[in-house]
Amino acid sequence: QVHVVESGGGLVQPGGSLRLSCAASGSIFSIIAMGWYRQAPGTQRELVAVITSGGGTNYADSVKGRFTISRDNANNTVYLQMNNLKPEDTAVYYCNVDYGIHDYWGQGTQVTVSS
Repeated sequence: QVHVVESGGGLVQPGGSLRLSCAASGSIFSIIAMGWYRQAPGTQRELVAVITSGGGTNYADSVKGRFTISRDNANNTVYLQMNNLKPEDTAVYYCNVDYGIHDYWGQGTQVTVSS
């Protein structure tokens, strides 16, 4: 059984930073890509950033220059460093792990940016 566990959310003031972590375990297959998505109340889930096993990355325009995604392939872990956070970044952040034949989601971690 695949487990996807996120951590690192919380409350931060505008301009502050947070680092999210996500660890995947339980599959015999190799991970193709790992990514972060977010969903604010009343909106659809949207891509924040994704990183492939080869290190290729893609970011939403709204986070470019502020967020950085990185990956530890040996430990099947992905990180999202979020700097210069804005109130509009407030959302539940979900980790997605793509094995090619199937993908899995974490339970989500709340990020709240407020003064």
